[in-house]
Amino acid sequence: MKRFNKNKLPLQFKLLMYFLVFGAIILIVLWVFQSFFLKPFYTISKSRSVQVSAEKIAMSVKKDRNVLSTIDNVASNRSLTVHLYQSGEGILRGIYKINYDIPAAELNLQYHEIENYYNKARNSEDGIYTCVETNSLTDLATLKMNRLKESFSGATSDSVHAEINYHSDAQQNESMVYAEVITLQNGQERFLLVTSSITPLSNTIDIIRGQLILVSIVFVLLSLIFSVYASRRIARPIAQTNRSAKELARKKYDVDFNAKGYLEVSELNDTLNFAKTELAATEKLQQELIANISHDLRTPLTMITGYGEVMRDLPGENTPENIQIIIDEATRLSTLVNDLLDLSKLQSGALRAEKSEFCLTDSIRDIFTRYRKLTEQDGYTIAFMSDEDVYINADELRVSQVIYNLVNNAVNHAGEDKTVIVTQLVHDKKVRIEVTDHGEGIPADKLPLIWDRYYKVDKEHRRGVIGSGLGLSIVKTILDAHGARYGVRSTEGKGSTFWFEMPVVRTEKQEK
Repeated sequence: MKRFNKNKLPLQFKLLMYFLVFGAIILIVLWVFQSFFLKPFYTISKSRSVQVSAEKIAMSVKKDRNVLSTIDNVASNRSLTVHLYQSGEGILRGIYKINYDIPAAELNLQYHEIENYYNKARNSEDGIYTCVETNSLTDLATLKMNRLKESFSGATSDSVHAEINYHSDAQQNESMVYAEVITLQNGQERFLLVTSSITPLSNTIDIIRGQLILVSIVFVLLSLIFSVYASRRIARPIAQTNRSAKELARKKYDVDFNAKGYLEVSELNDTLNFAKTELAATEKLQQELIANISHDLRTPLTMITGYGEVMRDLPGENTPENIQIIIDEATRLSTLVNDLLDLSKLQSGALRAEKSEFCLTDSIRDIFTRYRKLTEQDGYTIAFMSDEDVYINADELRVSQVIYNLVNNAVNHAGEDKTVIVTQLVHDKKVRIEVTDHGEGIPADKLPLIWDRYYKVDKEHRRGVIGSGLGLSIVKTILDAHGARYGVRSTEGKGSTFWFEMPVVRTEKQEK
């Protein structure tokens, strides 16, 4: 049985599931809060409202300023029933009573109940007294109410005692009662009793649940529609880019990455379009390189085979000259193969620079001995100009390879004078090596491209005098590995100068 792999699910399907799960979480939270937390939240809010209102009235009574106006405004705004009494000689005398809480009228508090609240508030040691009182309820019901209902009360700093409790009538309508004894500045006492009904929420909750069912159905439908639309809209440009990338993998370089949607997709498409252009150019240049290398390989092999057959079939052709031609062509073939291997290893990082201190000037002189036959037989002039011996810290073998390839390149493109000049310059603790020829030069628009892999300024293949034709690619890779600066300046019809710079360790004046 094939195992389910969630990582292989389409992006659109994943986004759809995420949106639907998010919508389901919202619905669940909404149902939980409306079903289980509505009543506690309402009770707490109501309790806080009554407490704040009562404290505001009590403050007005203490200051004996705008008492009746304050009571009337607060009671009307918060739907409260307010009783204000004057205490003295054990008797409570009513001063003010107002009822804006219609359900509280059913409370019908008797004088002894009001007096009971007064005594409990007055005798409370810490100024706080809470209780739950019931009307026409069994003891079991009373016990349940005591466990379920919380009350709050407060006291002022001037010997004020306050009490808040819940009172429930026969219909189990809860009411909050706030009782506080207020001591005035002249020593007289006032007793403030504030009541407010807590509306039963059973019917309200039933109505809300009915609405929630309808809202949930509408929400599910809207969530489904939005999830399908959003997932498609988000996934469409990525899917389009993916299809184009598959075409690119099949080497169809005419494909366009033009999917739109959001910033990341646009940036990805720009990157893939750039990669497509580079891959197409690389593919073309690789084909040209293969054609050129095939020619370079075929030419020495043909000459080796031809001269070998002549020496075998014709008497008297087994001469030192013919043998030398076979040796030269075999050497050229070996050089080409070695350069290909070196370029592959250098670009893959398999060959690392092994740095040591050596004399760069002596290394250049040694390289020039390889060109002795070329200068003697073919009339080339290769000059080296230097004022002092320069020591650097680098990989001597690789730096020698750089100089050798640059000289080979200059020889292959030397002008009619067949002159190549190598110059060593020391400035600001750096040594610069310049290799100059007087050949045809390089067009200005092609100068930035000559260091690219497989690039040839002249598309017409020419067999080099010395080397494999891969010299500049090897030079670039070695100098990049050393962190060296390098470049070229050229004028068409006058020649080119290739150069590179490296830090100097020390110098020594040459003996004249």
